[in-house]
Amino acid sequence: MREHYGITITSYSGARHYTVTQLMRRFMAGIAIFIATCFLGGFLAIYFLSYQLNSLNGEVIELQEYQALVKEKNESLLRQQKLLQATVEEKVAALSVMSDELGTIETMIGLSPEPETALYQRLDTASQTASEKRFMLSTIPSGYPLAEAYVTSRFGMRNHPVLGRMALHGGADLRASIGTPVYATADGVVEWAGMNDSGFGRLVKLDHNFGFTTLYGHLNKTAVSIGDYVRQGDLLGYSGNTGMSSAPHLHYEVRHLHRRLAPGPFMEWSWENYDVLFTREGKIKWDSLAKTLRKQTVAPERRWSQLAPPLSATSS
Repeated sequence: MREHYGITITSYSGARHYTVTQLMRRFMAGIAIFIATCFLGGFLAIYFLSYQLNSLNGEVIELQEYQALVKEKNESLLRQQKLLQATVEEKVAALSVMSDELGTIETMIGLSPEPETALYQRLDTASQTASEKRFMLSTIPSGYPLAEAYVTSRFGMRNHPVLGRMALHGGADLRASIGTPVYATADGVVEWAGMNDSGFGRLVKLDHNFGFTTLYGHLNKTAVSIGDYVRQGDLLGYSGNTGMSSAPHLHYEVRHLHRRLAPGPFMEWSWENYDVLFTREGKIKWDSLAKTLRKQTVAPERRWSQLAPPLSATSS
């Protein structure tokens, strides 16, 4: 095996000869292999980094798209938040107005709630109280039986205009020309409608709840029949001058358990003047009646306090 190699390099100025040993040859081959390996490794590294860069570029594009989507959702949420804020402000303003209006209603129906009472509890109480009062005003005689009423003779002892002697006047006489419409002062059923021989002439008698009765005497004509159910304000007939009467008028009576009561407090009884009846008519057990009414006018099936959580009387 040869240990030496000769290398001749020729140029214009001559030729030169070099001798390369086997060891040097191996060394150079190793360097060549190393360079080739480095080149191949660099190529592979560049290829791998290029692949990674493309992958990262794809991820960056996806992140940019996701960022744009998040931004769009955030803007949508901000718009919804503004709408909700506006709605909340409207509701708060509405609650404030409702609280003020409820205060007015409470004053009208005689309630004085504590300042810290929740709004829905106030609504429950006001609704219950209003329901009770409305029921009482519609089922117990209240108001005048004529559209325009003027009392000419009140309840009590008087000189009878026909008999000419002192006698108890068991009702109130209201001025009314013949043919004036006469209306029911409470819900009830017609017990009598027609001529009566007790001096009332043509008479309508209504039975109401809780033992109350009303009589409408000296009528010229009746508009209801025995057994008819009527509502407060329904037409009963027309005033006249029948029976023991000295001039056209309406004789109006209120009775409780067959006992005659002064019609005045009942005729003056209304939403605006609610307590007048209880302070002026002491012959009726109003407390007992009120307890019965509360049982009959229980709160609605869905009370306000069940529809939403308690809210304070004032909103901030």
